[in-house]
Amino acid sequence: MAALIKSSADMVSDARARIEEIETKDLIAMVGREDVLIVDIRDVRERQRSGFIPGSFHAPRGMIEFWVDPKSPYYKDEFAGGKKYVFHCASGWRSALTVATLQDMGFEAAHLKEGFSTWEEQGGPVERMPPKES
Repeated sequence: MAALIKSSADMVSDARARIEEIETKDLIAMVGREDVLIVDIRDVRERQRSGFIPGSFHAPRGMIEFWVDPKSPYYKDEFAGGKKYVFHCASGWRSALTVATLQDMGFEAAHLKEGFSTWEEQGGPVERMPPKES
């Protein structure tokens, strides 16, 4: 196996050094604000299992660059601007890499430093999907 030039931990660390990180308590205070869009990049199964931030927009990690790019056939109007965009994943690793990539594209965004993993225990509101009927 070839040695990696840079580890995933190094990439996350580099991303965090150049992006805006928002503390959980600060994002809790932003929930429901019209000028803030919280973007959940976790897999749909993670959202089903642990719930999600009320009012958050689900954008799977694999589609972010295409959904944000107005020239892409996959562009989503939610990313038209005029808001503060705060991305999150479970632990803050994927969202750090995502925001760094978006920043490279010229899209301004921040991310939830600790991710969703400590959201509920710090008093953040959580919405849950209804259980699937069998």
